[in-house]
Amino acid sequence: MPKEPRLIITAPPSSASEASALGFPIGHIAYRIGNGGHLLRSSIPINLRGGLMVIDHQGYDGRGDMNRFCQQVLRECSVRNFDGAILDFEPPQHPALSQAVNMLASMFAKRGWPLYVTETYASASGQTRIIIPSALSGGSLSVRLAEAVDRYGADRVALGIQRVAEDFTLPAPSGCGTPLTREELAQRMKARNAPVFFSDELCAYYFTYMSRHSGAHFVLFDNAASIRKKIMIAKSINLPACILTWPEIQDLIGTLFP
Repeated sequence: MPKEPRLIITAPPSSASEASALGFPIGHIAYRIGNGGHLLRSSIPINLRGGLMVIDHQGYDGRGDMNRFCQQVLRECSVRNFDGAILDFEPPQHPALSQAVNMLASMFAKRGWPLYVTETYASASGQTRIIIPSALSGGSLSVRLAEAVDRYGADRVALGIQRVAEDFTLPAPSGCGTPLTREELAQRMKARNAPVFFSDELCAYYFTYMSRHSGAHFVLFDNAASIRKKIMIAKSINLPACILTWPEIQDLIGTLFP
């Protein structure tokens, strides 16, 4: 029988206390690998404990001792009582970061801690969990996840749930639309008064409209219902975790987790 995936909410330190009230583990968006391979941290409360580290690599210069960096990560986990990490390393793949992923994966596995990585770094170690993003402009989310499960195994795949709001001018060969703020989405829906449909393939809602200046448009967006459906897809194929971001779901809490 499928079991509920572990829900992880990533949040900056300023929102960690509010987000933790949901009762889910918090991924603390407070860490970065800096120039020379040093672990950098933002200002975080002294008493912050538990959850997972979230580490990005913005501005990293590709240099440094990765063993030293990994030891710094382990020390921070020990001090803060963290029991996992999310490495938010974006493409392209960097050799030093691949080395760090490989080393941390081994260190974490010995402690029974999960290490989540982007698919860019899936090949760096067979002991990580691969984050597959939910946002699609085409194809099928179920098929995308099934392919990832076939490739990595269900126990290694996690769904990174992204709250989408994009306006595509058709045709959209690049698959990229114009991101919309929540206010812009609401204004567009009100102004166009267009029927809203649900796409089973994309697992998101959409509507279309015509502009005399730019032609046909396709607006794709998520709400509490579509996010819950994404979690249900993850559950149906026994994925171990879903990762959500607090700023994206904060206004949906009452309907997302009634």
